[in-house]
Amino acid sequence: MADPMRIRAQAAGDKTTVRVLMSHEMETGQRKDSSGKVIPAWFIQEVSATLNGKPVMSGQWGPAVSKNPFLQFTVKGAKAGDKIAITWIDNRGDKRTDEATVS
Repeated sequence: MADPMRIRAQAAGDKTTVRVLMSHEMETGQRKDSSGKVIPAWFIQEVSATLNGKPVMSGQWGPAVSKNPFLQFTVKGAKAGDKIAITWIDNRGDKRTDEATVS
Protein backbone atom coordinates (compact mmCIF):
# COMPACT_ATOMS: atom_id res chain seq x y z
CA MET A 1 0.00 0.00 0.00
CA ALA A 2 1.24 3.46 -0.85
CA ASP A 3 2.03 6.17 1.66
CA PRO A 4 -0.85 8.40 2.78
CA MET A 5 -1.84 11.32 0.59
CA ARG A 6 -1.16 14.81 1.89
CA ILE A 7 -4.44 16.69 1.59
CA ARG A 8 -5.11 20.33 2.44
CA ALA A 9 -8.56 21.89 2.05
CA GLN A 10 -8.89 25.60 2.79
CA ALA A 11 -12.16 27.51 2.63
CA ALA A 12 -12.24 31.11 1.43
CA GLY A 13 -15.73 32.54 1.07
CA ASP A 14 -18.00 30.09 -0.77
CA LYS A 15 -15.05 28.27 -2.43
CA THR A 16 -12.69 25.69 -0.99
CA THR A 17 -9.33 24.97 -2.58
CA VAL A 18 -8.25 21.34 -2.25
CA ARG A 19 -4.59 20.41 -2.75
CA VAL A 20 -3.49 16.78 -2.85
CA LEU A 21 -0.01 15.26 -3.04
CA MET A 22 -0.19 11.55 -3.86
CA SER A 23 2.65 9.11 -3.30
CA HIS A 24 2.90 6.80 -6.33
CA GLU A 25 5.71 5.65 -8.64
CA MET A 26 3.71 6.24 -11.86
CA GLU A 27 5.73 4.04 -14.25
CA THR A 28 4.88 4.41 -17.96
CA GLY A 29 5.94 0.94 -19.05
CA GLN A 30 8.51 2.41 -21.45
CA ARG A 31 11.59 2.69 -19.21
CA LYS A 32 14.17 -0.06 -18.81
CA ASP A 33 16.06 -1.10 -15.69
CA SER A 34 19.86 -1.47 -15.48
CA SER A 35 19.73 -4.98 -16.98
CA GLY A 36 17.69 -3.82 -20.00
CA LYS A 37 14.32 -5.27 -18.93
CA VAL A 38 11.26 -3.12 -19.44
CA ILE A 39 9.78 -1.83 -16.16
CA PRO A 40 6.07 -2.74 -16.23
CA ALA A 41 3.48 0.04 -16.40
CA TRP A 42 2.10 1.06 -13.01
CA PHE A 43 0.07 4.24 -12.81
CA ILE A 44 -3.04 5.77 -11.29
CA GLN A 45 -6.05 5.32 -13.58
CA GLU A 46 -8.92 6.87 -11.63
CA VAL A 47 -9.08 9.69 -9.11
CA SER A 48 -12.24 10.84 -7.34
CA ALA A 49 -13.18 13.23 -4.57
CA THR A 50 -16.19 13.42 -2.29
CA LEU A 51 -17.46 16.16 0.01
CA ASN A 52 -19.27 14.66 3.02
CA GLY A 53 -19.81 11.47 1.00
CA LYS A 54 -21.17 13.17 -2.15
CA PRO A 55 -19.06 13.04 -5.34
CA VAL A 56 -17.59 16.40 -6.40
CA MET A 57 -14.82 15.43 -8.83
CA SER A 58 -13.61 12.45 -10.83
CA GLY A 59 -10.94 11.98 -13.43
CA GLN A 60 -9.16 9.37 -15.49
CA TRP A 61 -5.38 9.45 -15.69
CA GLY A 62 -2.82 7.61 -17.76
CA PRO A 63 0.91 6.86 -17.81
CA ALA A 64 1.87 10.43 -18.80
CA VAL A 65 1.25 11.77 -15.27
CA SER A 66 4.44 12.34 -13.25
CA LYS A 67 5.69 10.43 -10.21
CA ASN A 68 4.06 11.55 -6.93
CA PRO A 69 1.36 13.59 -8.69
CA PHE A 70 -0.06 16.85 -7.33
CA LEU A 71 -3.74 17.68 -7.85
CA GLN A 72 -5.54 20.94 -7.07
CA PHE A 73 -9.21 21.76 -7.57
CA THR A 74 -11.89 24.08 -6.19
CA VAL A 75 -15.20 23.07 -4.60
CA LYS A 76 -18.14 25.39 -4.01
CA GLY A 77 -20.27 25.12 -0.91
CA ALA A 78 -17.82 23.43 1.47
CA LYS A 79 -17.52 24.89 4.97
CA ALA A 80 -15.03 24.52 7.79
CA GLY A 81 -15.45 21.12 9.40
CA ASP A 82 -16.67 19.34 6.25
CA LYS A 83 -14.84 16.18 5.15
CA ILE A 84 -13.09 15.87 1.77
CA ALA A 85 -12.11 12.33 0.75
CA ILE A 86 -9.79 11.52 -2.16
CA THR A 87 -9.62 8.03 -3.70
CA TRP A 88 -7.32 6.67 -6.41
CA ILE A 89 -7.18 3.31 -8.16
CA ASP A 90 -4.17 2.20 -10.20
CA ASN A 91 -3.83 -0.23 -13.11
CA ARG A 92 -2.76 -3.05 -10.74
CA GLY A 93 -5.99 -2.73 -8.78
CA ASP A 94 -4.41 -1.04 -5.76
CA LYS A 95 -6.68 1.51 -4.13
CA ARG A 96 -6.11 4.25 -1.56
CA THR A 97 -8.53 6.63 0.16
CA ASP A 98 -7.57 9.44 2.52
CA GLU A 99 -9.58 12.32 3.92
CA ALA A 100 -9.08 15.77 5.36
CA THR A 101 -11.22 18.30 7.18
CA VAL A 102 -11.89 21.66 5.55
CA SER A 103 -10.27 24.46 7.53
